[in-house]
Amino acid sequence: MGVSRRDFLKISGASLAAGIGLNVQPLEAKAADLPIRYARETTTICPYCSVGCGMIVHTLNGNVINVEGDPDHPINEGSLCPKGSSVYQLRENPARVTKPMYRAAGSDQWQTVTWEWAVDEIAKRVKKSRDASFLPTSKIKVKEKVGDAEVEKEIEAVVNRTMGMASVGSAALDNEECYLYQKFLRGLGLVYIEHQARI
Repeated sequence: MGVSRRDFLKISGASLAAGIGLNVQPLEAKAADLPIRYARETTTICPYCSVGCGMIVHTLNGNVINVEGDPDHPINEGSLCPKGSSVYQLRENPARVTKPMYRAAGSDQWQTVTWEWAVDEIAKRVKKSRDASFLPTSKIKVKEKVGDAEVEKEIEAVVNRTMGMASVGSAALDNEECYLYQKFLRGLGLVYIEHQARI
């Protein structure tokens, strides 16, 4: 009697399962107790670079318990780079600085300050830099046609700009935040406006 290769594999698999006594109940029980079972699932975008990978964040009782790539997101399709995988530590990290810190000029120590003091200090320094480098007008050269000839002349143009400050935007900002931030910077008169995604 000849046994085909297919029959041999069937007989071997059945014998192995019967001999080992394969029981899947412990595996099923283990799968039922996932830590994210009762967690709230929220989709978000990774805040690190300009790629915009999708993430799923699981929270339980107000605490982040898991972060993973979103398999339904068209950019990363569920995968995350090492920085994206570590985004969990942005919130759940005992070493994270949660209050503004200030180091005085010449000092080697950081001190905790209030948000009110920090915002006021930043505003004072921005105003001081802007006032020191503000240009209301600038001379520019323009070409004008006079008869058949083209004449170049210098005029005084209103520019209202400051050359003493620059800004580098963050890829963690969404479109609306970038729009408002850009309007704010243009209102101050900044010319040097850059974004992390282009660097």
